[in-house]
Amino acid sequence: MNGEDPQERPEQIRNIINGLERYNPQAAEILEGYLQQQCEEKFCDCNANRALLKLYQLNPDRIKDEVVTNILVKAMTQFPSAQFSLALHLLSPSHSNPGPNSSSDLTEAVSKLRDLNLQLESAQYARFWATMDSDDIYADLTTDIAGFEEMIRVRIAQLVSQAYREVEVSVLESWLGLDSEDEVKKFAIETCGWRIGDNGMIQIPRNPENEAKKTEIKEDVTIDMFSRVIKRAWEESA
Repeated sequence: MNGEDPQERPEQIRNIINGLERYNPQAAEILEGYLQQQCEEKFCDCNANRALLKLYQLNPDRIKDEVVTNILVKAMTQFPSAQFSLALHLLSPSHSNPGPNSSSDLTEAVSKLRDLNLQLESAQYARFWATMDSDDIYADLTTDIAGFEEMIRVRIAQLVSQAYREVEVSVLESWLGLDSEDEVKKFAIETCGWRIGDNGMIQIPRNPENEAKKTEIKEDVTIDMFSRVIKRAWEESA
């Protein structure tokens, strides 16, 4: 998953973000169309999306709330990474760090998306799904991103596979936000390529990240090193 420089990026977009066109207000419309393509085709180009936010920063009259929230949601799918924070810092302070008297639809949306991203970044997966189900606004904020929930589940599964060799079905059910153990087993087998062990737990194949490795600590300390330390101590006390 390369959300910084994806292979799907067309030449026209590459020319915009790598040249002076990135400062041309007219480029915003092209980048907005490219963002729509990302939302429909399930890939992410955070570099291009930040260029669009920078244009909004320089041309506040061009800001479109829905485009901003779509950029943040796409960045969220790249967790755990700095992509969401990088996008957030290109928003005006009134939207990214609202004060007690700040109130607007975009400010509220950014605040809710920030909370969701924090839950993913801190591996509070069960809480993330509970939050998603707690308010219809979350469905509204993610509705433009095709396959959003599936992308989040796949990313969670990738991270789980880096840390575990086996997981209880009920635990994985809460982490993936699925409704039954049958759905979890189907996802584990068909999407992840995992299997169900004889003990009923989800078995994750061995990989470089989840394989236990023996750590050897070797200290090359010679007699000559000790002699220099003792000599120095003797000289300082003399």
